[in-house]
Amino acid sequence: MAGKVGAGKVARGAGAIELDALLAALAEPTRVRLIALLGDGETCVCHLLEALDLPQPLVSRHLGVLRRAGLVLARRDGRWMWYRLAPSGSPLVRALVAALLEHREELPGFVRAARRCDRSRGAQGCCD
Repeated sequence: MAGKVGAGKVARGAGAIELDALLAALAEPTRVRLIALLGDGETCVCHLLEALDLPQPLVSRHLGVLRRAGLVLARRDGRWMWYRLAPSGSPLVRALVAALLEHREELPGFVRAARRCDRSRGAQGCCD
């Protein structure tokens, strides 16, 4: 079976991720919206904060769950963190993320969040 690593694990590049952690990460609407927003490419956390209109500690906690699940990668640039979707060796993870991105406009709150994120990206400010 392609992508099968062991009981409850899914292949991810050189390692494996826990299936439970993956599904738990995708079970929260804010984290699903974050994945959908990151479908447009690497994004500074300041734009994600503006898009979701949530407190910074809450957004950071959600991004941490997505990082631990192997769904997003982060890099620091000065005082700002930039996030992007992580490439995956797992066909299951690729299929789940692709389905979310394909149908992201159907996700509750996504269209509003995407508009806010686009406006934030277009404005001169925090991470420029």
